[in-house]
Amino acid sequence: MPITPPPQIVPFLKDLRDRIIAEFEKLEPAKQFQRKHWDHHTGGGGEISLLRGDQFEKAAVNWSAVSGDNFPMQDGTGPFYATGVSLITHMLNPHAPTVHMNIRYIQTANKHWFGGGYDLTPMGFPYEEDKEHFHNVAKKTLLPHDHALYEQFSKNAKDYFYIPHRKKERGVGGLFFDHYNTGNFDKDLAMWQAVGNSLIEAIIPIYQQRITQPFTPHEIEHQHETRAHYVEFNLLYDRGTKFGFLSGGNPEAILCSMPPVAKW
Repeated sequence: MPITPPPQIVPFLKDLRDRIIAEFEKLEPAKQFQRKHWDHHTGGGGEISLLRGDQFEKAAVNWSAVSGDNFPMQDGTGPFYATGVSLITHMLNPHAPTVHMNIRYIQTANKHWFGGGYDLTPMGFPYEEDKEHFHNVAKKTLLPHDHALYEQFSKNAKDYFYIPHRKKERGVGGLFFDHYNTGNFDKDLAMWQAVGNSLIEAIIPIYQQRITQPFTPHEIEHQHETRAHYVEFNLLYDRGTKFGFLSGGNPEAILCSMPPVAKW
């Protein structure tokens, strides 16, 4: 039997996608996101939204909802439904950090869970005030839902976004959670939606400040070298990348996370 998700899930994700795109386009008045639909071979599909502009060297805000008869990850076989929004930015200005967000909902025959979060990665030029702002928004967002969540999710991010062969974190952290199900669906949904909704407040003020900073060719070189570490993490360790490929997802959508230029 096909799995049908709760009716609140997909409309929220599509609306969130559209709101984030609208905010990014305000920083890029001469360019717009280009959307491209794709179909999944076992059911469902998604939409890639891609921007290449004067501020965003590359930005992707993707939505997908796929289903099938055999869940490809650790929960074994059986029908599944997976939907989510995933975004990545790679900025032209090396002083403007990369931001990544993914929020997802997955349901199998006998259980469901929420997952996701967001994280900030300066590409060679970290600013303490940017990190503080980003984490303060995350903490403020989670506080009404559970006083312990920020510490838990921020530690998860610190542990998850770690590059073992570089012996360093990918960036300056954020939030990460997976397999989240307290048994109270409405409460879990509200927390998950709050995380997604807070991304705009977490990143837009940073971009408004950083995209106007002057930069040099030498700083661009350093940015490209730092981006290489981002590529290494995503291809070697990221579970979302692995899930996308194992579930037969669209390689173009999965690899939207890759920067347009990186150097080793």
